Amino acid sequence: MAKGNNVVVAAPGSDAGSLMVLINRAAADPTFDVAKLDALLAVKERWEKEEARKAFVVALNKFKADPPTLTKNKQVKFDRTEYRHATLDQVSLVIGKALAVVGISHRWDVHQEAPAIKVACVLTHDQGHSERVEMAAGADSSGSKNGIQAIGSTVTYLQRYTLLAATGMAVKGQDDDGAKAEGMPEKVRLDFEAAIDTQTDPDKLAELWKTIAAECKKTPKDMESYNSLKALVSAKGKQLRAAAKGAK
Repeated sequence: MAKGNNVVVAAPGSDAGSLMVLINRAAADPTFDVAKLDALLAVKERWEKEEARKAFVVALNKFKADPPTLTKNKQVKFDRTEYRHATLDQVSLVIGKALAVVGISHRWDVHQEAPAIKVACVLTHDQGHSERVEMAAGADSSGSKNGIQAIGSTVTYLQRYTLLAATGMAVKGQDDDGAKAEGMPEKVRLDFEAAIDTQTDPDKLAELWKTIAAECKKTPKDMESYNSLKALVSAKGKQLRAAAKGAK
């Protein structure tokens, strides 16, 4: 240890043990300046935090060096939508076990700030260092879910993907449920609406619906556009049939 201007400074290369010896001696000395003792404790706290951060990095790198395998374990079907994905329970269990081996645990923080639902995955090392990855999305109302189900679906989805992002993991074959989540382009939807409105032949309307349905398959989670266009086609069909009956 070196002394200068009555301030005790830990020599380069000192570890936590030698620093604690110095702090214990200072604490036992009634003449030692309390402010200097506080400064020593602050140095120790910063040192421990940095060591904990380093330990976290080493542990996560060890995890990534031999990562577990994640596979799509569930087939999902609703309406015209069908895909396979890895469920949250499987992802959490498989990754959680592998993280525990290197001294890391995971948890989630969930907050709702309408209309967004925010989920953060927090990884914490045994030595106390934590890091988090946060994502946000609106409630998933696809598949005729009620309000609570829509929120739960989004929370589950974000929990799964924040954990994957935080650990740098990917599902084997990668999930395709999120890849098709984009909505139908507005111009395409408006063109379909205009085409429906101008139809005068029931047979041509039926052919148009086949084209619309094929386009909707490209964005299977955009149930709003699908249901809206389907309702317009149905209403137009009734109008054309009524007109045909009136003409007879």
